[in-house]
Formats: sequence, C-alpha cells, structure tokens
Amino acid sequence: MKKLFAFFAICLFSLPTALPQEKADRILGVYSVIELDTKEESKVKIFKGEDGKYYGQVIWLKKPNFPDGTPKRDIKNPDPKLRNTPGDKILLMKGFSYDPAKEEWKGGTIYDPVHGKTYSCYLKFESDTKLKVRGYIGIPALGKSMYWNKLQ
Repeated sequence: MKKLFAFFAICLFSLPTALPQEKADRILGVYSVIELDTKEESKVKIFKGEDGKYYGQVIWLKKPNFPDGTPKRDIKNPDPKLRNTPGDKILLMKGFSYDPAKEEWKGGTIYDPVHGKTYSCYLKFESDTKLKVRGYIGIPALGKSMYWNKLQ
C-alpha cells in the first residue's frame, strides 16, 4: 500500500511540471518554410539546445545552388567566419524560451540570410501545424510575420 501511495504521490507532483514541458516541446520538429520575398522553399528543424532553449536550423533547400551552379553559402552574414556556412546548415533561430502564460516561445532571435540581418522574434502556433514566426525590431508591432507548416 505504501508503494502504491508513493507512486501516486510522485505522479501527482510531477504532473504540473510535465504538462508545461510537453507544451513547450510541441514546437520541436521539421517545418516547411517559404521565404516571403524570394519564394524560396526550405525546411527548418527546431530543436532544443543543451541550455534548454529552442533553436532552428535549415536542413534542406529546394534550390541548393546559386544560378551559376555553386552551392549556396551564407554570403551575407555580417560575421565573416560564417559566410562559408552551407545554405542547408544555417542556424536561423537562437535562444527561445517557452512562456506558458502566452503559449508562445520568445526571447530569441531570427536571422534572415537573404539580407544578413538578425531580428527579435516570437513564435506561436495558430493551429496544430501552422506556426506564426514574427520577426521585429524593438516591439512586435514593428515587424513581419511568416507562417511555417509543421511536417513532423
């Protein structure tokens, strides 16, 4: 009987922490992305870093080469050391934390490799598979949204 009570007590006390973590990890997966300006198609994988924050990296490009046939690289990156990063390995998103009160991921940044700029950003699901990605300068009202479709 004592073992059964201990089991239920452990389950009861771990439930409040398990549910927010499960909601936070809902963002993990692969997304189909269509860039607003260029209409280029890619896939981005969102993963959890060792620090417990969420990150996103390009893992696939529909057109992996420039028009001259050379592989795409992160040529507009302001950091010269990163300009040789292959297009399908660019780290786009950094340092997001889940806010259970707003059911969104915030506090991170998103990098735009087309223009070589980094913006503040928040992420929020609009539906089970539609992720709103809002990049901005200063306040969210001064920004632009994209919608990514979760594939897996």
